[in-house]
Amino acid sequence: MELTVYKYFELCYDLLPFPVEVFNRKGFVFYVNNAFSKKWGYSLSELNGYSYSTDTELAKRNITQKIDDVFKNKKTLLLKNYIDSRLLGGKKAAPFLRTTIFPVELENEEYVVLFHEDQTDIILAEEEVRKARDASKEAERLKGTFLNVLSHELRTPLNIILGYSTIIKENLKDKISSEDKIYLDNLYSGSERLFKSITQMLEFAQIEAGRYQLNVDSFDLVNIFKNCIDPFKKRASEKRLDFTTRFEEENIFVDVDLQCVEGVINNLLDNSIKFTRQGYIDVEVTTFRERELAVCKIKDTGIGISSEYLDHLYRPFSQEDLDIGRTFEGNGLGLAISKRYIEKMGGSLIVDSIKGVGSTFTFTLPLAKIGRLDKLKLTAVKSNGQSKILMLDDSGDSYELIRAFLKDSCDINLIASKEFNLGLLSDAKFSAIIFDITINYWERGLEIVREIKKTNNKNIPILVLSSEFLQEKIQQFIKAGADEFLVKPFAKGELVSLINKITAQ
Repeated sequence: MELTVYKYFELCYDLLPFPVEVFNRKGFVFYVNNAFSKKWGYSLSELNGYSYSTDTELAKRNITQKIDDVFKNKKTLLLKNYIDSRLLGGKKAAPFLRTTIFPVELENEEYVVLFHEDQTDIILAEEEVRKARDASKEAERLKGTFLNVLSHELRTPLNIILGYSTIIKENLKDKISSEDKIYLDNLYSGSERLFKSITQMLEFAQIEAGRYQLNVDSFDLVNIFKNCIDPFKKRASEKRLDFTTRFEEENIFVDVDLQCVEGVINNLLDNSIKFTRQGYIDVEVTTFRERELAVCKIKDTGIGISSEYLDHLYRPFSQEDLDIGRTFEGNGLGLAISKRYIEKMGGSLIVDSIKGVGSTFTFTLPLAKIGRLDKLKLTAVKSNGQSKILMLDDSGDSYELIRAFLKDSCDINLIASKEFNLGLLSDAKFSAIIFDITINYWERGLEIVREIKKTNNKNIPILVLSSEFLQEKIQQFIKAGADEFLVKPFAKGELVSLINKITAQ
């Protein structure tokens, strides 16, 4: 009878690619297949007398009792990490086995069959994937920390340098010698170039990491252009270039991220003036109502772009040739960032260019929804007269610069953040609050904003200034109730534009 049962197991399991062994009711090995002998290194004759019930490793892992339960309950059992004493002590490490144990009754005799599936490669692969995933997360965390530290350590002092060099240049341009004027121009242009490079690299790193989140609101596109083009008109005039603007309508309202649009306009105008030696720069803003789009064109008579290079135009750090890289300053990120900004806002950016003749960059933006236009028309009107603004500053670094930027339109009252209390808002009527905050005062800053928005003063607009550039951090203040968030370093025009916007609402 035993021979017949053995032949049955042999026919069923000998050709299977994974190890199989069978124990009889007394606990002794009754049958092993070829795959078992190869994996364990034992033939059936060498296992004569071996019983699972006396295997100390199985007893230690409580597997002995589980096999007994299969005999008793006649139910299949799955073990995720099977190890017995036969696998230990050899030259090879014990494999990771997933073992299925099920009962069989043949010729009135009871047996249990153990199917062993080697999971070693799968588990090791999963472990490697886990390590790689953890390493990737750690690398991403370190990169984020690096960018954050870099931002905070550079943006605030750079904001001071760039801001004061702007003021000094404006105030002393007719009062200093030609030689000193050259020094001052070099200081300004150097700090401006550093500001631009740092800002672009940090923004591009965020975009590529998928961490840049849009803060979409409705704005007057014509007003945005007018706020951006003044410094470029001056640069064009210095190069004796004609600079013309054509706006189809007095106000064209769009749903966009303000900083993204300003970045795109600044990048495109900067390139047009940089690469144009003679001729003109022409800016045109129209609407395509059928598609609910604003259409913006920036045309120049510059050096143009070859047809061969057009396919590579929007690649980061890309420049057409080395001569351009030596002749014109720049890091090759401006167009790459601009295209990504425009596409994230639901628009498109295309270029039409002829080498040696000039280029026309055209981008589209979605028009604002009609239901919001009445509110927007109020924000397009600049407030007249002297606004009284409360400035909260936990470091004291920016007050003098802000006061200098806004001296023609605003009266700035400075209060240290730690001295702030809600009674200050009752004692004087402020048209807005400017809150300059560092990362060390972040949580307390959020509490202050929430406190203000919960009181009768909740309608006072709040503008937060910070060197923090990560969108998830910025959104914390927006959710707390802040109306606008301006990242350092910023130009005078950006600050004035946002103050005009929030005080007009």
